[in-house]
Amino acid sequence: MGKTLFDKVWDAHVVDTLEGGPSILYIDKHLIHEVTSPQAFSELEQRNIPVARPDKIIATADHNTPTVDQHLPVKDVLSRKQLKQLTENCKKNNITLYGLGHKYNGIVHVMTPELGITQPGMTIVCGDSHTSTHGAFGSIAFGIGTTQVAQVFASQCLLLTKPKKLRVHVNGKLKKGVLPKDVILYIISKLGTNSGTGYFCEYAGNIFEEMSMEGRMTVCNMSIEMGARGGMIAPDQTTFDYVKGKPFAPKGADLDQRIAYWKTLKTDEDAVFDQEYYFDAEDIEPMITYGTNPGMGIKITDSIPESDDSSFEKALNYMNFTKGEFLLDKPIDYVFIGSCTNSRIEDFRVAAHYIKGKEKAKNVTAWLVPGSQQVAKQISEEGLDRIFEAAGFELRQPGCSACLAMNDDKIPEGAYCVSTSNRNFEGRQGQGARTILASPLVAAATAVAGKIVNVTEEITSLEAVV
Repeated sequence: MGKTLFDKVWDAHVVDTLEGGPSILYIDKHLIHEVTSPQAFSELEQRNIPVARPDKIIATADHNTPTVDQHLPVKDVLSRKQLKQLTENCKKNNITLYGLGHKYNGIVHVMTPELGITQPGMTIVCGDSHTSTHGAFGSIAFGIGTTQVAQVFASQCLLLTKPKKLRVHVNGKLKKGVLPKDVILYIISKLGTNSGTGYFCEYAGNIFEEMSMEGRMTVCNMSIEMGARGGMIAPDQTTFDYVKGKPFAPKGADLDQRIAYWKTLKTDEDAVFDQEYYFDAEDIEPMITYGTNPGMGIKITDSIPESDDSSFEKALNYMNFTKGEFLLDKPIDYVFIGSCTNSRIEDFRVAAHYIKGKEKAKNVTAWLVPGSQQVAKQISEEGLDRIFEAAGFELRQPGCSACLAMNDDKIPEGAYCVSTSNRNFEGRQGQGARTILASPLVAAATAVAGKIVNVTEEITSLEAVV
């Protein structure tokens, strides 16, 4: 029997397998930030255990960082304390830190791929559920809890039971204005938020093969939102071209040797999955969510479905929506383009392409938050900042920002926000905030119109940027 992509990477990292039990898996890269690492560092200190492989750890500051005036002292006391603690822990343990002000600083799942730190065939972990992003490179990447963070610090390994294998196929041709975010929101809306529980998911089909690396990262990022431990896409020439030339990527003969190995990381034809799903690309349209989990999504032209489930009713009450309601022309208060899902340069190119020559609606506050200092630099170099400013959008400094409202970027209670982030849970963007997930294109169009609009009727040509 052949092996899946997941099998090949997993098997290459198994140190040992306990009889009838879990495996000890070696971890290639351990990514950390200021929120989930302090307790793990404290545990090691209390037990007098050194960090085993500091050279395999990369740290950044992202969740608590302000997105304005980053050159000034952080105002929030808790945020300031966590950022200071991260700096001290990294210095004490000889760990590379890209903190505030560093040219490589940014959201952990944005800056590591763009630096070439993320590479095919790796095992990558972080105390953050959206570590699944890195699976876009054909890596086994997943989020871990604080106890597991300490375990990796101490041993550079994890004790894990091997997940089951799931594959999602999407083939065909996408309609005009349908972005990778719409593809994954559509999949989750069809399969549900628990469909991937216990599985690692591989995405297959021409739609993923034709996606850019930015698009693949968006898809894999949200694998966790259907309950999967992570998502993967087989590395190919698109992957190799993206990695090549990055600051920390292999070079010369080393790169050639790596690519020869990376080319073997694809699922064998006779490999067997525990579960498979198939979708036609033609059925996907621009998507929005209407409830309080990412599975509560509809095509932008559809109405909210009917359901008697109590949790469904609770979600609609929170959002102040009703069954059968259409959300087209719904007035919106805030638009947020950012997060580890959609804050890469491609996302801002799409938004700028649509926004150019238009003006933001007066009733909308629009925040654009790059995922890293490097993305911010690209925005400036390409002149996108001038397009955004002329249209009345507020371009902020890099960070997680309004995705989870751990800094000052909070959506007010009762306000509606069309967001390119990954979660629309109650209070996710601020206490009482109402989040509608969407693609960067839908978000940009909403900000201009002041309400939710059908972008397929608005756009002419996005081929250059989509």
